[in-house]
Amino acid sequence: MNNRFEGLVTLVTGAASGLGRASAERLAAEGAKVVAVDLSDAVHEVAASLPEAIGVVGDVSSENDVDASMRAAIDAFGQVDRFHLNAGIFGSFEFLPDIELADFERVMRVNVVGQFLGLRAAFRHYRDRRASGAIAVTASIASRRAGHDLLAYHTSKHAVTGLVKGAATYGGPIGVRVNAVAPGIVPTGLFRAAASQTGGGDDMVRRASTTPMRRAGDPAEIAGVVAFLLSDDAAYTTGEIVGADGGASIINPVRPAGGAGAWDTDAVDTAAYGADELRAARERRNG
Repeated sequence: MNNRFEGLVTLVTGAASGLGRASAERLAAEGAKVVAVDLSDAVHEVAASLPEAIGVVGDVSSENDVDASMRAAIDAFGQVDRFHLNAGIFGSFEFLPDIELADFERVMRVNVVGQFLGLRAAFRHYRDRRASGAIAVTASIASRRAGHDLLAYHTSKHAVTGLVKGAATYGGPIGVRVNAVAPGIVPTGLFRAAASQTGGGDDMVRRASTTPMRRAGDPAEIAGVVAFLLSDDAAYTTGEIVGADGGASIINPVRPAGGAGAWDTDAVDTAAYGADELRAARERRNG
């Protein structure tokens, strides 16, 4: 393992489990001091398992908590050199007519406002130090493609790409790079929490089998992309949304090689609209 982050301090949000924990472990393995941030107290266990790290309990969507996380990092290590802004939530699996405003706003608050606050805190810190640096944000295949399920999540992850590109444009002249990793299907606690939902945890293996690589990803594989984006190996890379999805986003879904016919579309549509509404809609469409 390289020591690309020897002597550097990295802050990782959503670090108590899943992609965030894998990122914290990978960065620590390459020599980084880690500030692990999460809403869960389990973040302290993660920090204790790393060579040189602290755990901070905080809500990324809270301005006060984000500021407190930065103060804790500076108190412990004096500065922060790299950021992985990873924390996010799914939200409701309901379809558009049935999504509650409160649920939509909650997803946007964590996934968009939370990333904005993290980016702002990072840039303020770099400005105060007159320092360069690098930031990686967790986007998603949902940032690049659409679906009528998980609408709030899809919307929020599209917004993340705007944050990344805008921040990269601002950061370029002052030596701050901003990129995102866009994972596909990677089994984590976020999915397992929705194990009973179609499109949640139960059918992950089946869905992943339609990608060119015919399998789901592993959190450690996403962490490898994050480590690259935060390292000097990516010194001329900024504003990029780097896919890590087994090739899922490159296929042509209407071609046989892209999975055409692999799904029972009647079953999918009936689940969304109900058999009677679907039948009536087809009759209207067919005149």
